[in-house]
Amino acid sequence: MIRVLVVDDQSLVRVGLRTILEAEDDLEVVAEAGDGREALAAVRATRPDVVLMDIRMPGVDGLAALAQITADVALADVRVVMLTTFELDEYVFEALRGGASGFLLKDADPGDLLRAVRAVADGGSLLAPSVTRTVISQFARQAGPTHAPRPGLERLTEREREMVAWVATGRSNDEIAALLTVSPATVRTHVGRAMLKLGARDRAQLVVFAYESGLRVEG
Repeated sequence: MIRVLVVDDQSLVRVGLRTILEAEDDLEVVAEAGDGREALAAVRATRPDVVLMDIRMPGVDGLAALAQITADVALADVRVVMLTTFELDEYVFEALRGGASGFLLKDADPGDLLRAVRAVADGGSLLAPSVTRTVISQFARQAGPTHAPRPGLERLTEREREMVAWVATGRSNDEIAALLTVSPATVRTHVGRAMLKLGARDRAQLVVFAYESGLRVEG
């Protein structure tokens, strides 16, 4: 059973998300919260697998709550998917740096929402179908690489560096495997090793590492 915490300052949004999630046999909404402060208390009390959290909220917003969740080693297994109303929400870039495991538009198709929750719970990330590529493109233009290597980058093999660069294009393991003519398992292995060496929580953080360290591929 995948345990989900829903965080949004609008009760109608929370009700809608709960209705979609609880219609599934493998998903359970363990709590709701109306702002970041309530969210933090609920996360610590229920230890959900996935948090669906609005970025913009009064008081303690989603970014502040995200920062506290990702900084707490006791909550290392909690994954946060940020909810946004706008495809080019300026805070999306900060959330990416802060350790968000994915992004979803609030008006996303219910099927996309369910796939997102399951994928994140299974270790995937950066998976909002309608915004992922746009987010990465905007991140590349606005943030730009600093070319300051992240700790652990020197430990990566050439193949692992290549895989991190491909992850930063927003492609899935299957898509990368098809382009490089290797098996998805091979890609998964290299990506997993890179995450371990870099201390990355998930694939989303690999994107940040790639752009800040100047790891790029064409396409």
